[in-house]
Amino acid sequence: MHYDCDVVIVGGGFAGVTAARELVRRGIRTTLLEARDRLGGRTWTRGTALGRELDMGGTWVHWIQPHVWAEITRYGLDLIASPELDTAYWRVGDEVHTGTAESMLDALDAPMCALLAGARENLPQPYDFAPLPDGIKRLDHVTVAEKITEQDLDPERHALLDGMWALNFSGDPARSAYTQALRWCALAGGDWKLMFEACATYKFARGTRSLLDAIAADAVGTDIRLNTRVTRIEERSDGIEIGCDDGTRLRTRRAIVTLPLNVLNSIDIAPSFGHGLPQIVTEGQASTGFKVWIRARGDVGRFAALADSTAALTFVQYEYPFEGDSLLVAFGPRSGVIDLNDPRAVESELRKWLPDLEVVAVDAHDWTADPLSGETWPMLAPGQLSAVQQAAGDLTRGVRLGRVL
Repeated sequence: MHYDCDVVIVGGGFAGVTAARELVRRGIRTTLLEARDRLGGRTWTRGTALGRELDMGGTWVHWIQPHVWAEITRYGLDLIASPELDTAYWRVGDEVHTGTAESMLDALDAPMCALLAGARENLPQPYDFAPLPDGIKRLDHVTVAEKITEQDLDPERHALLDGMWALNFSGDPARSAYTQALRWCALAGGDWKLMFEACATYKFARGTRSLLDAIAADAVGTDIRLNTRVTRIEERSDGIEIGCDDGTRLRTRRAIVTLPLNVLNSIDIAPSFGHGLPQIVTEGQASTGFKVWIRARGDVGRFAALADSTAALTFVQYEYPFEGDSLLVAFGPRSGVIDLNDPRAVESELRKWLPDLEVVAVDAHDWTADPLSGETWPMLAPGQLSAVQQAAGDLTRGVRLGRVL
């Protein structure tokens, strides 16, 4: 039987490019198919309308992320820190509270600790928890919003906690799995402030693309085909046939699919994945939000701003000075509620914290609306952990899910 290659990788984000590197280094003939005109997937560093290159997707990293950190040290990449923030603004309804950034975190501390109190107890080894502990099984139907409500907080702390988790999930806390929150915190040693530091403090000096480029350069020998969208993967007794929208057909021994969960159903896969993954693909995972970069006129100060999950923008943070102006990054939990390309629409939301702020320009890419991603970062909804953990655990232990992995 003739095979065009040994392995076809579908998707050229970090997972796909890293898989290609590991395969070709072992002498395995590898073809990578990417629907976009670039590698990187939801990681994308590019020039923007704001006047400089920025990470449209993928930004912060940390040494508590062992696999990412191993790659950073492997390639000797430099990191820089986001600026120390002086001032915080947080909204409770229409009322704006002002204090130091530290005072806002202090107000969050007790309710956040209460919400995450069972993280280490329920997940003592959060990197490997197969089979699911009984305690986690009992909690997997619970939402973050329900756990917030249980605390019976005053309006200020309720708004802070709700807004923080809308930011963390890039989505609605009412559809955010409590077990995902517990695991995230457990991976940070049970310390929510360390968890938050890992999410928003250290970034690549030359953009996240610098890591992607380093891995891709190490995958020499991979047959990389951009602008090639896979439409069908069919497993047969003697291998796999891959069909693409341009009419290309490839015969391969194995296939690795690295697409985001929310767009897996854009490919006709036969036979279907097991482990309950089709149901999750139909439901969609929890992230439905967006990230937008903003150029504000003048020096607006090093600040952070937070609002609850009903707001169009739940979090804003100062990131860079630029030509006398300020570059800010903002996040919201619901794609489509604001025109991310309209400076006045974004300015209107920012003025709910800072009435005199003037927006010069905005730039964003709506990953949730993008048909090749359908989501921002991967965050599970209630009831999805078991299927995803089972599939991931099998792959980690080298168990074959047919020939399509």
